[in-house]
Amino acid sequence: MDHLNKNWLTEGLIDFEYKKYVLLAYLKDVHAKFQNHLLYPFLGDLYYHYKNLNQLMENKKLIYDHFPKRISKADFEKLEFIYQDIIQDDRIMQEIEEIIAFALPIMENSLKEGKDLYEFVDKNLTIAPVGISPLDPTAGYIFIHSEDYKDVLIFEYQLSIFQNSDENYRGLNTRFVDKVTKSLSNTFESIKVELVRKNRNMPNPGTYLITSTIGYPFEETLFPIAKRKLMRYIAQDAA
Repeated sequence: MDHLNKNWLTEGLIDFEYKKYVLLAYLKDVHAKFQNHLLYPFLGDLYYHYKNLNQLMENKKLIYDHFPKRISKADFEKLEFIYQDIIQDDRIMQEIEEIIAFALPIMENSLKEGKDLYEFVDKNLTIAPVGISPLDPTAGYIFIHSEDYKDVLIFEYQLSIFQNSDENYRGLNTRFVDKVTKSLSNTFESIKVELVRKNRNMPNPGTYLITSTIGYPFEETLFPIAKRKLMRYIAQDAA
């Protein structure tokens, strides 16, 4: 049960012992994933639920909004539906508040386990530019290499910046290009030269080597953290 329903708190039976069972089963599976060095999407899903519970704790109206609704009246001519809350019961609200009070600290402990693993993996990744640094680092290539293997995974990347009224957000789109074998004659620099030769649209692409000292699961852990490390590196280099 490595996934928890979005509305797990208010769906189905509203009972402390039942919800406790559901939550502990979920966190047990998440713990097993972390023990196997599998971070994503489990860490992101856990953070979503933790943040959601904090918001619900601060705003009772949000709790009511999470309850399913039933149609109390329908105006078919205007296609308008008037909904009525199924629940407006202080006893049930108290039960939910007790569930949230139980859930938050143990979710926080699970989050700490995931964050500790993230930081450990991140510290065992090194990043460095390959060849001459470009004037525009927002597009180019990522080389992913583990010290345990000779193969180099090559991805093309495009960095995007999204803005809202409060702050900027960065996103990284990637596309797998190739897997090549590094050797004395086929160095990282020569791999980059070959990529430039094949793709004249990027004469001096940003090219970054990310090396792992330990063989982590690629899709669930290594690649997501490598991409975040690259975004931080480019942001710091541009500052």
